[in-house]
Amino acid sequence: IAALRQAHKKRLARSRGPDRRGHLRDMVSIHTRPAEALGRQVAGHWEGDLIKGAGNASAVGTLVERKSRYVLLAKMDGTDAEAALEGFTRRMRTLPAAVRKTLTYDQGKEMAHHRALAHRLNIRVYFADPHSPWQRPSNENANGLIRQYLPKGMDLSGVSQRRLTQIATALNTRPRKCLGFMTPEEVMSQEINQLNSCVA
Repeated sequence: IAALRQAHKKRLARSRGPDRRGHLRDMVSIHTRPAEALGRQVAGHWEGDLIKGAGNASAVGTLVERKSRYVLLAKMDGTDAEAALEGFTRRMRTLPAAVRKTLTYDQGKEMAHHRALAHRLNIRVYFADPHSPWQRPSNENANGLIRQYLPKGMDLSGVSQRRLTQIATALNTRPRKCLGFMTPEEVMSQEINQLNSCVA
């Protein structure tokens, strides 16, 4: 047992790059997030993350809408909080405000400017508990699919936004069993059309 404990400690000690987690100011817990986000009944509730490139020196922002599983990929000019703020702002502004309700993120330091992001997008940002990837299952699943195109160890700094949009389109036009074999793009379009008809 002692040997196993020792091996476990060694495994935890190995790290590629700096710790992404930190004490962010004014975090709002996922446990106060609206119930409609958990139930996937209403579009507009997102999960976010970064996937890192070689040596944690580059990154791509990933955003997934919970109901439709619609994916947005954001080019990042770096891996810090400023890069995340600018990258996520650019991509989420391509969508109607009505489908930007909440964003749930882990406690990575790149989300240090979460208050600025919330203000820019008029979105509420919530934070998952530490070491709890199951609280953001759509994002975790999408990241696995994205890695088929952007494998671990790849330098992501040279990947253009155009290429990222192509990858997102490939994922968004793939029929999904969990959507009744509709595509994420079809479900998101349906949601946006319904919102527009209500406004009209």
